[in-house]
Amino acid sequence: MTKGTVTNQESFLNHIAKSLGRPRTSGKFEKPVWQHQPQQEVFKGYTQDELVEALKLQGKRIHTEVIKTTVKDLPHALESIVMGFGGQSVITWDDPRFEEFGLTMLLEEGLPAKQVDVHIWDTKLGEKNIEIAERANVGITFSDKTLAESGTVVLFSGEGKGRAVSLLPATYIAIIPKSTIVPRMTQVAESVHQGNQNGEAVAPCVNFISGPSNSADIEMNLIVGVHGPIKATYIIVDDK
Repeated sequence: MTKGTVTNQESFLNHIAKSLGRPRTSGKFEKPVWQHQPQQEVFKGYTQDELVEALKLQGKRIHTEVIKTTVKDLPHALESIVMGFGGQSVITWDDPRFEEFGLTMLLEEGLPAKQVDVHIWDTKLGEKNIEIAERANVGITFSDKTLAESGTVVLFSGEGKGRAVSLLPATYIAIIPKSTIVPRMTQVAESVHQGNQNGEAVAPCVNFISGPSNSADIEMNLIVGVHGPIKATYIIVDDK
């Protein structure tokens, strides 16, 4: 990819400052400290179990089935949901957590034995992965952070973790380690900001997904599955 060239930057910024009626800001920007921060009060003091219950309640509101299981029972739960969605074909991230949570055998042997085609995102295949995702019946990813308030899974996409896995298949399954659940977007934004301040790389794409795709743009009638998965299931795994 050819690196772009920045031209006329100073004159452009000077023009903006002049239009705003103030001098150019120079030096390091100091983050303001607000007197009132109501965003910090949402589910403040909740235990992890209370956050789980809040997430389950929100799941009903966003047309998403939410189930709880253990690491030991996760393979059986995942297989049951995949087959409940009709099986056929599955695409997943190339994510070490599938092995860590004991799902490798299911993906390599269990589901194929039930005539389910399983594809794990392969960076060497490039755009071919997207074509496979378009044809897949089920997409499966882990959630990196999970928002109890809105029932949202946060996915840090990157190499081996194509965003198409959660967006293009007809149905979607998010595996949610219990430890990833936080009150709301506030905590995720703070975590990403702090990581960036510490020199950590920010994921090239961060997706916030709240259940199956929804649209109410036309006459305020809710339609599910307009531009993404028609059905979604969250599996909360007690990883502590």
